[in-house]
Amino acid sequence: MNLSVKLNELLFLDIETVPEEENWSALSKERQELYEKKTRYQRKEEATVEEFYQRAGIWVEFGKIICISVGYFVDVANKKQLRLTSFFGDDEQQILIDFKVLLDKHFVKNSNVLCAHNGKEFDFPFIARRMIVHQIELPRKLNLFGKKPWEVPHLDTLEMCNYQI
Repeated sequence: MNLSVKLNELLFLDIETVPEEENWSALSKERQELYEKKTRYQRKEEATVEEFYQRAGIWVEFGKIICISVGYFVDVANKKQLRLTSFFGDDEQQILIDFKVLLDKHFVKNSNVLCAHNGKEFDFPFIARRMIVHQIELPRKLNLFGKKPWEVPHLDTLEMCNYQI
């Protein structure tokens, strides 16, 4: 694990997700059946599939992104300043496009690294899959096809917490 990344090369991020529809009843019959099958292994017998739908936002097939918040450091007058930005709203496609623009304009260098808590398991793949759903070309930092683990430009603070020095 490379822990020698410079602060101004990091983009910290977190996403917020919700179910694709506000209510179970708004799903088509087909989507309800798919969700029932997908979650069967996790639901307890006392929870109905309708009650369990409030958790749908954690599955990319049944959820959507409503916010991507980012933080990054910039040098201003020989001091590091933290800049925070959030892309949010009801239009998931626009959120993803705006986030892609940020990555493509300001975080394209080989030295740039994305950082999130549980990002490797959740945030990064969720964003990439939702971009694919919306037919948005993946930014270089999220296109991991053919990459070896040490070539992936991501840090995960969950892994770092468990890392033995």
